[in-house]
Amino acid sequence: MQIRDRQISHPHPPEQILTARTASVKRTTGETDVQVTINLDGTGACIAKTGIPFLDHMLHQISSHGLFDLQVEATGDLEIDDHHTNEDVGITLGQALLKALGDRKGIVRFGNFLAPLDEALIQVALDFSGRPHLSYGLEIPTQRVGTYDTQLVREFFVALVNHSQMTLHIRQLDGINSHHIIEATFKAFARAMRMAVEIDPRRASTIPSSKGVL
Repeated sequence: MQIRDRQISHPHPPEQILTARTASVKRTTGETDVQVTINLDGTGACIAKTGIPFLDHMLHQISSHGLFDLQVEATGDLEIDDHHTNEDVGITLGQALLKALGDRKGIVRFGNFLAPLDEALIQVALDFSGRPHLSYGLEIPTQRVGTYDTQLVREFFVALVNHSQMTLHIRQLDGINSHHIIEATFKAFARAMRMAVEIDPRRASTIPSSKGVL
């Protein structure tokens, strides 16, 4: 009974958060068909089926370390290359994130994290500012990780940033292994985003901006 009373008096009951902070987006073009569902207040459950194994692995990092429930299913013109599918997954994930956040009332808004993975050390800072911007500082030493073109890491984040209206800074402080650098980036991004979308109980239902709007 005491737990129930505490939940009822909380300014953001879990049931309300779940309803307001879940979104599904479907995007179909002549090149790809992508569907993304995200729950910002999840447990890290993930289904990723993009046809690009390394991208699936990175989407699992976002879900697991951000504690987002994430379902991503995509088909695309992989017989050409991975570019269109990779980019369109970033676009659709960004759109779903924007939709799930709604007017962004009550969120912390800013997030940052420093993630080590063996010799690699990556710093990510982000702001759900409503102003898309990417500052990308990775120096990935190889052209590919498995079959994945490492140039597509930047393209994924460009697409996600533009469609989630996020400011994102990625800095590589150390690292010589391409897989470690990229995976540490996605882990740092997940933890920074988790921090930024958390509900700040001191803000209640207000916009986290002195302007009153984001």
